[in-house]
Amino acid sequence: MERNVSLVPATRLMEGAGVVVHRTIGTPALRTLDPFLMLDHFNSPRPGDYIAGFPDHPHRGFSTLTYLIEGHMLHRDSLGNEGDLVTGGAQWMKAARGVIHSEMPQQTEGRMSGFQLWVNLPAREKLSDPEYREILPGQMALLPLPGGPGGEVRLMAGSWPAAQGEVQGPPLDPHTHLVCADISLRPGGTIEIPSPILAGRSAFAFLISGEARVSGADLPLETLAVLATGEDSPPSRSLVSGAEGARIFFAAATPLKEPVAAYGPFVMNTKAQIEQAIDDYRSGRLTR
Repeated sequence: MERNVSLVPATRLMEGAGVVVHRTIGTPALRTLDPFLMLDHFNSPRPGDYIAGFPDHPHRGFSTLTYLIEGHMLHRDSLGNEGDLVTGGAQWMKAARGVIHSEMPQQTEGRMSGFQLWVNLPAREKLSDPEYREILPGQMALLPLPGGPGGEVRLMAGSWPAAQGEVQGPPLDPHTHLVCADISLRPGGTIEIPSPILAGRSAFAFLISGEARVSGADLPLETLAVLATGEDSPPSRSLVSGAEGARIFFAAATPLKEPVAAYGPFVMNTKAQIEQAIDDYRSGRLTR
């Protein structure tokens, strides 16, 4: 018998220069899910909800994964990187000791939809060199689900055990061995999240569209289901779609088990390190 799952409804917030996001991790209901620090879902056909974008802003001490389900955004940063994020693409940014970047919509109409996930860095890496990687849609691994109505796992990070052998997506994070996937289930389709992905790890599922049940519990739209917490990980979890099918954003990673001190765009281990990050940003030393 599978253990119950914890459900976390999203909180509507304004971020950037006025972008509407729905946040689950990083709210009073779920401050962190080690090593996950924040999960924002943006999804609107209204330009007023996204057109202002995310102008230049700093980060230090963690990594971000941005996945664009629909739309077009341009990334620029203080390292000289420029990435054209299109429908089905993703980008990985290890902010480490400091990055100033922007993410600006390149569309004036239509739907903008996707996720941004913040993943903590271990203490030894927080002041290391920043890195940036763009993941094109064709670079993601595709795993068809066998049997029954079926579906597909679109793997944007990490590896996934399968009957034909391990399927390898982009290895983005060697510190937490992040696994991140866009799971599509046809009506009545089922996927069993395998034990190696959950054992000793934190994991969640977020329903993007359709209908789904997680280990027998209904998963509402704009709601995150905590599947594993690292300390208490079940042997497996089942996701079952309803009559409309389902699309689910899934992630799992190994906890760092380190203290977290956070203030806005800075995530370190102590208050003194946060104060140093603020001072470095104000004095222009953040990215040096």
